[in-house]
Amino acid sequence: MSALDRGVAEMNELRARTEATDVPESLGEFVRSRAETHGDKLVAKWFEEGEELTYRSLHEKANRLASSLVRKGVRKGTHVAVMLPNVAAFPLTWIALGRIGAVLVPVNTAYTPEEVSFVVNDSDAQFVIVDAEYADTVRQMPRRPQMLADANIIVRGAGDDHGPSWERLVEEGDVAFQPPSAVTRTDLLNLQYTSGTTGFPKGCMLTHDYWMLIAHCAAFFRGRDGEVKNVLIWAPFFYMDPMWQFLMTMALGGTAHVARRMSLTRFYDWLKRYEIHYCIFPEPALKQQARGDADKELSLKYVSIYGWRADARREVEERFGVTAREGYGMTEIGSATIMPPSAGHMAYERTCGLAAPFRELKICDEAGNEVPVNEVGELWVAGRALLWGYYKRPEANAESFRGRWFRTGDLFRRDENGYHFIVGRIKDMIKRGGENIAANEVEAALRDLPEIEEAAVVPVPDPLRKEEVKAYLKLKEGLSSKDVPPEKVLAHCETRLARFKIPRYIAYIEGDFPRTPSRKIQKKQLIADVEDLRLGAFDRQDNCWR
Repeated sequence: MSALDRGVAEMNELRARTEATDVPESLGEFVRSRAETHGDKLVAKWFEEGEELTYRSLHEKANRLASSLVRKGVRKGTHVAVMLPNVAAFPLTWIALGRIGAVLVPVNTAYTPEEVSFVVNDSDAQFVIVDAEYADTVRQMPRRPQMLADANIIVRGAGDDHGPSWERLVEEGDVAFQPPSAVTRTDLLNLQYTSGTTGFPKGCMLTHDYWMLIAHCAAFFRGRDGEVKNVLIWAPFFYMDPMWQFLMTMALGGTAHVARRMSLTRFYDWLKRYEIHYCIFPEPALKQQARGDADKELSLKYVSIYGWRADARREVEERFGVTAREGYGMTEIGSATIMPPSAGHMAYERTCGLAAPFRELKICDEAGNEVPVNEVGELWVAGRALLWGYYKRPEANAESFRGRWFRTGDLFRRDENGYHFIVGRIKDMIKRGGENIAANEVEAALRDLPEIEEAAVVPVPDPLRKEEVKAYLKLKEGLSSKDVPPEKVLAHCETRLARFKIPRYIAYIEGDFPRTPSRKIQKKQLIADVEDLRLGAFDRQDNCWR
C-alpha cells in the first residue's frame, strides 16, 4: 500500500472510531469526570504567573465560583463578558459559567473602550468579569448596557475595595454546587466574536457539544499513542485555540503549560524546560535556534502547523523527530479537515488534509453546484455541532447558510483522493483587470524565495485595472532590500506565477508586521490610514521607486 493510500485508509479508520465514541454531555460534566479520574494530578501551570491547578481543584473552584455567580443573579442563558489575560481565572470562569448554563463572551484584552462597548452591548452582556489591569477600559465604555449595573462588574486581582471581587466569589462559594437548571450538549456555551475580513465582529453561537467534539477529536488525533501529556499553550485564551487545547489536554489526562503571551526568543526554552510534547508551532520560531545537538534535548512528539512551506515542514520533522501536521478550521465550524499521521509525502504538500470526523465537505461554484475534482470553488461544510448562527445577524446568517450547509468564504480545491487545498479567501481576492488573484497564492510563492521570511499581499486601487497587487516583504534577519532587490523578487515570481499575478508594487517591512495576539498578520492595520499605497514601493510597471 502506498503512503498516500495509508493516509486515506488511516483517516477512514480514525473517523469511524472517533464518531463512534461518546463525548461528555457538557463542559461541567467533562470537568467533573476528569477530576474523579485524575484527582490531584496537575492539570495546568501558568508558569509566568506562579499559578497551578490540579484536576480536583479546577473542579472544586469552578463549583465555588458558579454558586456565588448564581447568588449574584447569573442564570442559565445569562451572557457574561470576560476580559481576562492568560491566568487560571479564565478557564475557571468558563467552566463555572458552563456549569450554570450561562454563556461566556470572551473579550480581547487589547480592545479600546469603544471596542469593548461594542461587544458588551452587541452581546447583551448582563455581567462583566475583568482583570484589574483592564478594569478602567471597561469603566470608560462610551455606552453601557442598561442591565450592566456596577454590582455586575466583577474584578479579578483588585481586592474588595474596587467592587465585587472575583477571588472573594471563589472563596465564599459552595463546593457542592448543583445547577438550578439542567445543562445539555445542545445548550449555548460561548458567544465567540470573530471579525472575519470585513465589518464589525460577529458573535458565533457555540454549544457545549461544539467544544466537546473539537477537544476529543483533537485528543484522538494528537495523543492516541499516549505519548502526548505536556502541552504548551501560548495564544490568548479569548481566542478559540487555547480553549480547545486546554480541553484536549484534559481529555489526554495531561498538563497544560500556559504562557502569558507568545515570545519567540523564549519559545525553545519553554519547550525544553517543561518537556513539551505538543504545541502549535509558529513557523518563524523554526529560525530562532540553529540546527544542532540542542534539537535532541526537546521532547516534542506532535506539532500543529498552519500554512508552512514544504521545506520547513520537512525540517521540523527531521530536526525534532516529530509528527507535524496541517489542518483547517474556523471559529464557526471547529475542525473541518485534518492531515492524518500516516499521510506520507502528502504531509509536505500544501494541503490541509481530509474531511475531519463529524464533517461533510463539498466545494461549490457561485450557484451552489459542486465543482469537479481539482477545480476551485468555495468550501461548504455540514455536520454535527456547527455554530447555531451569528448572534442578531439575520443578514449574515442568510448569506452564510444554505440549508444545513455553512459557506466558509474560503476557496478550495480537492484532489481525486479527497485531500483539500486552500487557495485563498473569497474576500481576500484581488480583482485585477477581470482576473481573480488569491493573495494566499502570491504570498506562498513569495515565501518560496529563501531570503523572504514572510509576505503580505494587498490590493492597490487602480483606475485602469480596478486593482493592482502589492507585496509587503519581511526579509530574513540581517538582510536588506539591497541584498534582495525588487528585481530578484520579481524574477523569482516569474518562475512561480502567471504574469498577471506578479506584484506590481514591492515594499519592505522594517522590524515586524502588525500582528494579532495569535501572530496572524493584520493586513487592515498594515494599510490603515495610508493615503497612497504606491508611495515607498517599487513599481514594476514603471521600473522605479515611488
